[in-house]
Amino acid sequence: MDTTTVTDVMAELAGLEDPKAREVNARHGDDHGVNLGALRALAKRLKTQHDLARQLWATGDASARLLAILICRPRAFERDELDVMLREARAPKVHDWLVNYVVKKSPHSEELRLAWFADPDPVVASAGWALTTERVTKKPESLDLPRLLDVIETEMKDAPDRLQWAMNHCLAQIGIEHAEHRTRAIDIGERLEVLKDYPTSPGCTSPFAPTWISEMVRRAR
Repeated sequence: MDTTTVTDVMAELAGLEDPKAREVNARHGDDHGVNLGALRALAKRLKTQHDLARQLWATGDASARLLAILICRPRAFERDELDVMLREARAPKVHDWLVNYVVKKSPHSEELRLAWFADPDPVVASAGWALTTERVTKKPESLDLPRLLDVIETEMKDAPDRLQWAMNHCLAQIGIEHAEHRTRAIDIGERLEVLKDYPTSPGCTSPFAPTWISEMVRRAR
């Protein structure tokens, strides 16, 4: 498929459309109906095609944007280009994949983390928190963890859903990865009770931070 065009790909995506998948995805705020396994298989066949990825992103179609993320070269995007893309990515799955598969691999990730962290748009801010959580886990040097806990303690309870979820993830990772802050992280989670009653499937770990922290620490012993 060396000469594949956007028209070719959009036609193939249309053929993969599954109304049932779209219905399920819609419950999570996503507006695409292509099975992700089929999408990944298509991406594997297309291989890396950065120019095509840019064109697919420009369509605004959620399935096309997910495919674009899979076939792009993350390090080829400019800082401002990623900022625009993140602000356009309102569907949760597109937003999540863009942050995890592209921005985290970009040489601009730290600059964008700092720019997005306190953005007035809570969806954009959630990306800043996701990148901060990555730092908490892999490169905590120079991060002010007590200050992060201060912000979480003050703001997480009333934060919009997606921002709250990202802050809660950061809280859990601080407690899991940094024993010296574990007691405080658990205490914050217990007092705020964020996601305490979140429905959790059998065999899965609850996103309620005290439970999440305790379970991950137990497994690591």
